[in-house]
Amino acid sequence: MNQQSFFQPNPMATPLATRMRPRTLEEFAGQEHLLGEGKVLRQLIDSDRVSSMIFWGPPGVGKTTLARIIAGRTQSAFINFSAVTSGIKEIKEVMAQAERSRQLGERTILFVDEIHRFNKAQQDAFLPFVERGSIVLIGATTENPSFEVNAALLSRCRVFVLQALSVAELAGLLRRALSDPRGFGDEQVEIAEDMLGMVANFANGDARTALGTLEMVVLNARREEGRTIVTREVLEQCVSRKSLLYDKNGEEHYNLISALHKSMRNSDPDAAVYWLSRMLEAGEDPLYVARRLIRFASEDVGLADPRALELCVAAYQASHFIGMPECTVNLAQAVVYLSVAPKSNALYIAYESAKKDAQKMLAEPVPLVIRNAPTRLMKELHYGEGYQYAHDAEEKLTDMQCLPDSLLGREYYAPSGQGLEGRIKERLEKIKAWKRQAAHGKEG
Repeated sequence: MNQQSFFQPNPMATPLATRMRPRTLEEFAGQEHLLGEGKVLRQLIDSDRVSSMIFWGPPGVGKTTLARIIAGRTQSAFINFSAVTSGIKEIKEVMAQAERSRQLGERTILFVDEIHRFNKAQQDAFLPFVERGSIVLIGATTENPSFEVNAALLSRCRVFVLQALSVAELAGLLRRALSDPRGFGDEQVEIAEDMLGMVANFANGDARTALGTLEMVVLNARREEGRTIVTREVLEQCVSRKSLLYDKNGEEHYNLISALHKSMRNSDPDAAVYWLSRMLEAGEDPLYVARRLIRFASEDVGLADPRALELCVAAYQASHFIGMPECTVNLAQAVVYLSVAPKSNALYIAYESAKKDAQKMLAEPVPLVIRNAPTRLMKELHYGEGYQYAHDAEEKLTDMQCLPDSLLGREYYAPSGQGLEGRIKERLEKIKAWKRQAAHGKEG
């Protein structure tokens, strides 16, 4: 008889999500659009023609698990590599190991979790080994690989988009966990079907969250005559606050700030305040939000209401001074103000138009008349010659040319008639009319 050591690990101490990790494609939940009969990825796996690929999808949909299953199904060595803890040195060591295996006829699948966290140099280190076939690279990312993965590496990988699991798929996963000996199959767990649905809904498409919640519910359930009874009260306590889908560095981060920005642009203060609260309650840095509001004040309100910029800078300072959660009302004040303010994107359009010309015409000389002439040589070269000081003129205007010859007559700023910018438009039209008349008088 074997005596159990005090230090022998208890299998049940391992998290349920780890114990229930699928071992085969048949156990794998979801992704029917990729793994169903006749689908592309399933055909590649079944025919053992797997090439380098990137799995792009939200957390908890099985990116790591699927890579492990592929390695086992194709009889390849599997190396799990984390972009969070590894650098160039570790990459080279692993690549050398994979190269030795290739020479012995063994294929290596290198799984890189969170590949978007690698910088350009680290990603480039994989290239020669992918090209030589030393490794089959499978990267996993929650970010859009078009933005986060180098073009050279991306062109050598197929991208497969993994989708969040449906409520029905998660409910099936939970039922299997209740019946499988790796899960709670050896216990008599009693939980109503609609309560499983509540757990599945709470998980928001994330299998890891679903299994973790089920584990918490079962561990807190009532034990009675060999049965484990999950009551509605216990379940409600465990799912009392639905996790907000948010990753401060992920795609949802940009989706939410986009929703806030576009709601304010559309003059919808109710939607704007909702998206603001979604971000702040999920743990977003209030100073990040404040910086985006400052940008919005000039990009979308501009001179239609110059006070918008002042208010947003004040909201940033208030958020810096008092922090969360007190600063939420300061940011809400700025968000509502921006939502109802008159809108003008004239400043944004002006700069973007000027930028295009500036990028194409980087060598255009500054007109001599407006050049600075601090030295004698510069004066001899006619720097500043003919300069007209506007304050000396009665109208505080001159007809002096300030644009390069090649851009003469170009107009970038076209004020709208919104808010205060309507008055600015009238003033600018008068200035332009005066300059046209002055130029016509010279010609005459």
